Amino acid sequence: MDLNGHRRAMRVLVTGANGFVGSELCRQLAAAGCDCVRAVRKLGAGDVPVGDIGPETDWREALAGVEVVVHLASRVHVMNERHDAADVAFHHINVLGSAALARQAQEAGVKRMVYVSSIKASGEITHGRPMLPDDPPQPEDAYGRSKLAAENVLRELCGASGMELVIVRPPMVVGPGVRGNLPVLMKAIQRGLPLPLACVRNRRSLVSVRNLSALLVACAREPEAAGQTYLAAEPEPVSTPELVRHLAAGLGRPARLLPVPVMLLKMAGRLTGRQDQIARLCSDLELDASRASALPGWMPVESLAEALQDSARAFLAKEQRA
Repeated sequence: MDLNGHRRAMRVLVTGANGFVGSELCRQLAAAGCDCVRAVRKLGAGDVPVGDIGPETDWREALAGVEVVVHLASRVHVMNERHDAADVAFHHINVLGSAALARQAQEAGVKRMVYVSSIKASGEITHGRPMLPDDPPQPEDAYGRSKLAAENVLRELCGASGMELVIVRPPMVVGPGVRGNLPVLMKAIQRGLPLPLACVRNRRSLVSVRNLSALLVACAREPEAAGQTYLAAEPEPVSTPELVRHLAAGLGRPARLLPVPVMLLKMAGRLTGRQDQIARLCSDLELDASRASALPGWMPVESLAEALQDSARAFLAKEQRA
């Protein structure tokens, strides 16, 4: 309360605020009546610049008066990078950088930290049943290992200080402006290329950027979220052919799916050095997000089909402007 008896808006720091998820999260925080502090690398209108993220980053200006930190900023996968170099770089930013932020947040009197990790901290593939938040983690790459290490360091720091910690592990996030492999797939659909994926019968969980952001708002505000680890995912997984059909609908193009046996796809992946890409297209990664669904204050705002079709329409509009 202020001196006039009015309830003050919760002040929330969002790192990586100008990113794909950060931009939507800041919009939803503002709509929920929160005072959103946007931390970014370089100065922009209404932003607080913090420079490169690492153990030496000075967060004091950004943390002034903040009650909750939502930590989105991280180093993501870099193509064609040596494994040893990747491990060092991921550890420097994702682990040491997150630890430095947590220590400074504790000194500033922050009450809660929401750490946006990744499902890669849990693993890459599921076998016969959905993944649960408390399953033994099995990260398979430098990025996943760094995210899991950051979770563990933050648990230790928050446990010693009393600052509350919430961990959220999303899978692939989709929505307008999505990056990564999905635009490559959309470009192939737009060009009418036949895709040899009709025989794939997998189950993969995704989450829309709007629904993930709504969950993060709830994690910042709801008392029940303290100390929890959540998997963020839409209620129903999709197969790769279903994914293609949703994107094709948004692009206004036919989904040209050819029936090629999965065994041949995997063989082609090994021969071309694309076995990891083929594995992601063919394997299961199904999440049990029931713990997140039970969190008061979280209500998904769109369906996965809507999110995928919106992704495709935004991609098409961008292509037409280019």
